Parts: sequence; structure tokens; C-alpha cells
Amino acid sequence: MKLKYICIPAMLLMVGCSKNLLNTIPNDRITSDIFWSTEKDAVIASNALYTFLDGTEQLHRDVFSDIAHTNTQYGDYKAIELGSYNAQSPVVEAEWTNDYKGVRAANYFIENIDKVVTPDAGIITRLTGEARFLRAYFYTKLAFIYGSVPLITKTITIEEGRTVTQAPVDEPWDYIYEELNKAAGELPLTASEKGRITKGAALALNARAMLYAKRYDKAAALAKAVMDLNVYSLYPSYRNLFSYAAENNSEVILNKEFIKDAYANDVMALFAPFSILSNGVTVVPLKKIVDSYEMTNGKNINEAGSGFDAYNPYKNRDPRLKYSVYVPGDTLPTGAIFDSRPNSGTIDAVGSNYQVSVTGFYVKKYINKEDVNDLSNCGINIILLRYAEILLTYAEAKIELNQIDESVYDAINEVRKRPDVNMPSVIQPQSQEALRETVRNERMVELAFEGQRFFDIRRWAIAPEVFNVPILGLTYVNNGQLETVDQAGVVRSFQQRDYLWPIPQKEMDLNKNLKPNPGW
Repeated sequence: MKLKYICIPAMLLMVGCSKNLLNTIPNDRITSDIFWSTEKDAVIASNALYTFLDGTEQLHRDVFSDIAHTNTQYGDYKAIELGSYNAQSPVVEAEWTNDYKGVRAANYFIENIDKVVTPDAGIITRLTGEARFLRAYFYTKLAFIYGSVPLITKTITIEEGRTVTQAPVDEPWDYIYEELNKAAGELPLTASEKGRITKGAALALNARAMLYAKRYDKAAALAKAVMDLNVYSLYPSYRNLFSYAAENNSEVILNKEFIKDAYANDVMALFAPFSILSNGVTVVPLKKIVDSYEMTNGKNINEAGSGFDAYNPYKNRDPRLKYSVYVPGDTLPTGAIFDSRPNSGTIDAVGSNYQVSVTGFYVKKYINKEDVNDLSNCGINIILLRYAEILLTYAEAKIELNQIDESVYDAINEVRKRPDVNMPSVIQPQSQEALRETVRNERMVELAFEGQRFFDIRRWAIAPEVFNVPILGLTYVNNGQLETVDQAGVVRSFQQRDYLWPIPQKEMDLNKNLKPNPGW
């Protein structure tokens, strides 16, 4: 059975009871006095917490990195790409607001769950662990995106909310580590219902958080703990990893669950080629990511002896390229042949209209035949944590600790050796610096368009050098000469201040104790 999200109880998590002179029970709402009674109440309230998890919001984040571009001509995403956003920008406020709504809901849940009467104490423990995980999940994003943020671990009044202060930058990371350790001890090894949080998810999120915080010893140990559970393994087909047929497979540690006709998402509007969508696509790949996939012999395309042919650029490349990006010659889910070259004369051709991809590339992940005839009703799950990330987290953390041993190479090669990828093993031995670049490139191509690149280029402190580059797309033959699509005139901008988003102006207006981030 799939976890079903229920929205109404999310409102319940925010309300209390009020009394009038007659001490009557309000008949226009469910009060906390009435609700927290049965095991069913607890499960319903827990389900409501899951609605705050990222869905396609996670996929949007790659347009704030060097591998994707926002295809819109205006709006909030464009402003961030151009460096013209500020503390009043809607996306800046929306991230903060959603995360703190999730924190408040989790706090309220944990404070009330013990009221529930049930003979099964184990279910209360499990649901508490789920709430701890979710609270830590929201704080992981808040701490990384905004830096020093208020650490609120109990429900507070509106008045109290206007006086909270920002915690020192290390405190949220300490809290996340301890909370997820507690959650791991409260959660089961396997989920009783698809989509529910498990012990493995708590360990995996903790490994990610500690990697973000550069606490590499903890990140390595936590990633190894996930590996040692012997619950997860790489799905044999990268091609089908993001398909309906592969939902909740052995590689998936945590999904955001969606259901057609009931709880759908808009992934097609983000990624689908114009000929399918007949509307403007939001996220499109850049030349940077396409060029980062190695040749099948394991060499970079610019490396001597790679065999790269600029006139046939997609031949003999890492299979993950064609599994992740639509390139000319691919077959679309409609059966049509995709050709976005400016001189192709097709509906997808660069420049054919203002809504097509300006780079000529489209994201292939999550684009499924089942959604082609019902574009606004996508039920595909969005993967939030998967085992390949854990293997690469383990490898990176060990590299940064300079504890390079066979297990590091094994972890990277396990990802590269997935049956339908089957790339050559990483050459041994490598220096720490060389192996660092190897694992960073592996993260880029393996996790492309899953929202992780946004975090990676910031925590590696390489954002300005990789972000502030021309917006380039596919290379094609024009009158016998090679030409590269270039969105000339659009200048991307990442400044030092952009490593942290601004504290929303609305929040600072309501609470004078909140201080702006440096540069804002």
C-alpha cells in the first residue's frame, strides 16, 4: 500500500481550541482535545507531515547551478540566475515559509502524540521517529540555504515568533545530527507502507547533512552504516530508474509519493520537450553537463585518445547521458524522433518559438509515456534519497579525510558498474586531489537534475567559477561548420553573498531580532 497524504489534518496541526463563556465545543473545526485520541488520529496527523516534503521543488534547484538553465524569460528563477533577486523574492520567502511550517507541524505532532491511547506503543515510537526525521529534513535545508537560522524545537506563539533569534551556525547541524540519530533508533528497518520513513532514511539524511556541514568523519560513518544495513542496492537499470515500473525499487531510500487523479505533480511542465508539452519548459540542461559525461572508454571528451567526434558528439558516451538528457536523434515517448538543431525545421528546433529550450537539450528523467496524454496529472514518485548518493557520499567523505583505501574505489566503481551503465573502473592509484575531482564529476553526472548540484557547488565553494559562464547549448553542423547554441546577452551572476540566500524581508520586518545575511 502507498502512503496517502491527507491535507486537512495539516491544518489541525496548526490550531488549538478556544473557549467561550458557555464553554461549548466549537462545531466548525476539529480541536486538539478531540483529535488526539486514537491510533488512527496519530497516523492521519503523521501523514499530513509528509505533505511538507519536497516534490518537484527539489528538481527546480538545478537551475541555480551550472548544469541547468531556467528557460523562462522572466520571473523569480530568472532573477536568481541573473543575480538580481533580493530578500523580497517569492522563492526566497517560499522556501523559508514551507520549511518552518513543516518544523511547526512536526513540533506540534511530537508534543501531542503521547496523548494517543493505543495498545501498540511501537507505533507511537515509529511515528515520533518519522516526525523527528522530517523536522531534521527541514532544518537541513534551512541551515544550508540561509546559514544562521532560528532553531525552534517546540511550538511557540505568534508573539514568541516575533522575538526568536538566529542560532550560531553550528547549532542547527549539531541538532540535526542528534535528532536523526534518535530517529534512526525509533524507526523500522523496512517500511510497513510505501513512502514511509525508515531507519535507513534517517541514516542517509544524516550522512547528507554531515557532508553538507563538512563533518566528514560523521558523514563517512553514517554512509557506511547505511551500506551495512544490507537493505539497499543499485537498481540494475539507470534507464528505467525514474519510471513508473521502477517505483520504490531497491535503490530508493525515500520518495515523495504521488498518485494520479489524487495527488499529482507537475514534473512534465518542468522537463518535457515542447513537442510533447506544447508549452514553455522550465528547466533545460546546459552544455556543461552534456560535456561532463565521459566516453565509454572512461576518458574525458577533451582528453587525448578519447575518440570524441564533435560531428557525432553523442556516440560512445557514458550511457547515463542518453538516459538523462534528450539529444538529437533520441526517440520521444510519443514515438517521434527528437531533433532540436536550429536548422532541423522541427517544432523542437532552437529558435522555432520563444517557448522551446534555448539550449536544444531537455531533461529525460521522470518523462514517461504514461503521462504524455495527461500532462497535468503526473503520478510518478520523486526520489529524495537513493543508494547511489550514499555510495558517493561515503567515497567523498573518505577522500576529504584522506583515508583513501580500496573501499573508496569500490564505492565509486559500484555506481559506475551498474549493469546498463558499465563504465570502466576508476584508475588506481590516484592522488587525493585527482580522486576528489573524480568523485565530484561522478556526483554531477549520476545525480544530474535531482537537485543536488545546487548544494554541491556551494559547499565546494566553486560556484562563481562554474556558474558565471555563458549559457551554451548543443553543437551542430551549419553549412559544414560546427556551431554552438549560445544565449548571447544573458549574463549569469553569482557573487560571494549568494552562498547564502537572504533572510526574507517579511520575516525581518516582523521580527527585529533577525539579522540579514552578509552582503544582503
